[in-house]
Amino acid sequence: MAKINLNNIKKSFGKNTVIQDLSVDINDGELIVIVGPSGCGKSTLLRMIAGLEEVNSGDIIINNKNVNNLEPMERNIAMVFQNYALYPHMTVFENMSYGLKIQKTPKDEINSRVKEAAEILELSELLERKPNQLSGGQRQRVAMGRAIVRKPDVFLFDEPLSNLDAKLRVQMRLEIKKLQRKLNVTSLYVTHDQVEAMTLADKMIVMNEGNVEHIGTPLDVYQQPKSLFTAQFIGSPAMNILKGTADGNEIKIGDFKIKSENSYSGEVNFGIRPEHLTIDDNGPIKAAVEFIELIGSNTLIHCRIKNSNEVIVVSIPGIIQENLSRKEIKLNFDQSKIHLFNTKDNSRIN
Repeated sequence: MAKINLNNIKKSFGKNTVIQDLSVDINDGELIVIVGPSGCGKSTLLRMIAGLEEVNSGDIIINNKNVNNLEPMERNIAMVFQNYALYPHMTVFENMSYGLKIQKTPKDEINSRVKEAAEILELSELLERKPNQLSGGQRQRVAMGRAIVRKPDVFLFDEPLSNLDAKLRVQMRLEIKKLQRKLNVTSLYVTHDQVEAMTLADKMIVMNEGNVEHIGTPLDVYQQPKSLFTAQFIGSPAMNILKGTADGNEIKIGDFKIKSENSYSGEVNFGIRPEHLTIDDNGPIKAAVEFIELIGSNTLIHCRIKNSNEVIVVSIPGIIQENLSRKEIKLNFDQSKIHLFNTKDNSRIN
């Protein structure tokens, strides 16, 4: 196991700043998921921890040791890539054992470690096959097995499931979670998929344009997003954001006013998640239904607020039988579920 401290990390490629003064502490045995849109710096951060990219400034500390100047092999870190990076001419056994052979590990020790990892990953019957004889999920397990046999202090996963189909992604997601819990190895997992992030993480790091927007448990990030970006990025369908004006405990949005538990004056971004809206004849929000999506487990109703260009999405459990198309409805919500963000730096108000 390992504790990782990232202190004031900065990284640029020429004039393009990719990581901006990032600091994070990661505890022993935690599975940390770094999530964000493409180009936000998450994979670059992972590669710096692995030693595949140099740090411009700041310190990477693993188990109280500064590893900035150590080669990747000296950091005792194992990395799993999205393209598996398997040698096509080698068998599963040879792929899994290759790193140990390079380290001149005794043959008996190699056999023992590969056998143990193969049993954990259910690869025992496939050790003599080559990568082109395996499914995508099996190849990914081989890549993880190659990492496990090294007994690293830290696992790094760089979007390992992005090449798999939807059903296999769900299966492998569960396998990675179970494996990490069983081995209890500190792990960092990079993805742009928020579902993966929410289901896998002990803690999430939400990144945007090289900055950390939020660090917290999945529920904390979902229920109390610290920034407008986090609020809109985490959750599907995305949180509804409406522009409004606050005056004390009252917020005016278009033609309607609502009460807020927080006192604030000025322009605000008002947020409410689709599942926290209800159709209610006594609700304050008047809206016209534009179209409906039947998802199966729930129904998404897309509405336009009366006398406004603002569009709002409502998520209703189950399937709505009534034809609401082009119908005017009223919406209500629980006051405790609203989110307010200021318009200057998009940080959370309430």
